[in-house]
Amino acid sequence: MHIPTLISRKRDGAELSPDDIRALIDGYTSGSVPDYQMSAFAMAVFFSGMTPVETAALTRAMMESGDRFHHPAGPPVVDKHSTGGIGDKVSLILAPLVACAGCRIPMVSGRGLGITGGTLDKLESIPGFQVRIGMDEAAAQLARLGVVMMGQTDRFCPADRKLYALRDVTGTVPSIPLITTSIMSKKLAESPDRLVLDVKYGTGAFMKTEDEARQLAAAMQAVGAEMNVETHAMLNPMNEPTGRAVGNALEVSEALECLDGGGPADLRELTLQLAATITRQSSAQLAAWLDDGSARRRFDELVAAQGGNPADLPRLAELHRAPVIRELPAVASGLLTKADAGVIGQTALQLGAGRALASDAVDPAVGIDHLVKTGESVQAGQALCRIHARSEADAEMAASMLGCAFDIRAD
Repeated sequence: MHIPTLISRKRDGAELSPDDIRALIDGYTSGSVPDYQMSAFAMAVFFSGMTPVETAALTRAMMESGDRFHHPAGPPVVDKHSTGGIGDKVSLILAPLVACAGCRIPMVSGRGLGITGGTLDKLESIPGFQVRIGMDEAAAQLARLGVVMMGQTDRFCPADRKLYALRDVTGTVPSIPLITTSIMSKKLAESPDRLVLDVKYGTGAFMKTEDEARQLAAAMQAVGAEMNVETHAMLNPMNEPTGRAVGNALEVSEALECLDGGGPADLRELTLQLAATITRQSSAQLAAWLDDGSARRRFDELVAAQGGNPADLPRLAELHRAPVIRELPAVASGLLTKADAGVIGQTALQLGAGRALASDAVDPAVGIDHLVKTGESVQAGQALCRIHARSEADAEMAASMLGCAFDIRAD
């Protein structure tokens, strides 16, 4: 295979064969195809797109570039993937809940980047929780508990890890075929029987419009079908945060409320919808496992298995108390009509809850909570949210940014 010819053919809109795509990815993973040639290929895909067959072939090659899960016969293996949003702590609730339903869920998650939070960062706000787990250890835990929540190992989809970093610096991130292959290669390397995709759109999501989200969902479902994996997709708006908390420890605390049978209604409902899709259990039965403590007990077992102490969970707010906690008062009375997820996410990022670069550290204590939801009435002077900041200057900055996040319509 002559790489420049392959790039030229893709640039000109030709359909590449699965063998050509496989050779390209194998060469890139081994280092024989350099970054500059892979950058040119990514740009060719950005402008020319890929057919469903090409997209599936690229996904398969990336999925098979390293280690994969191989499950023994047993209960269904399932997973959920969210394309990212603000305050999205659904995975923390869904994973143990799905295990209560008798399914196995090997959830390989990522870190936050930009305004969208990452499940691994949230889990690491639990003292001692280890997200770096080897494949053998993960398989043993999955057999024992039915759930493992971990990050990518060095040998799990290495082609995706290299290509993801390359896309980030070459202007090729917003390509539906490349987004599809990045997501689906990792999810399918878990070897699931069923997968549900929570595809977000709006101010706090990567896809800004419902049409873009629909295109991405269709592309991912097509790849799932090609790989014989039952793949469902749900389109969900992300114009306001999920739940009432944004920030790592703050979101874990809110997830624990939901696991204890409480929590914000929107968070609980979304979790139940997604879990019902992959477990084939009724929402009523899943809700019962939240309400009777079953899901919380499974989460505590997960924490203990991965190095944490469940006794620390009720103390997270104390363990990660920000030096400055300030309320943001409403300037008028009326009905809240906007709580802009994009602005709130950007504010949390500036406070230190997220990372602008992959190498940045995150602060588990900072963020925003007690958020008023759209459709709720507020009185002038009532808190619209609480800011958790590292300093008074940071709190002032956050209050200024959040000033344009909320709209109130007079009653």
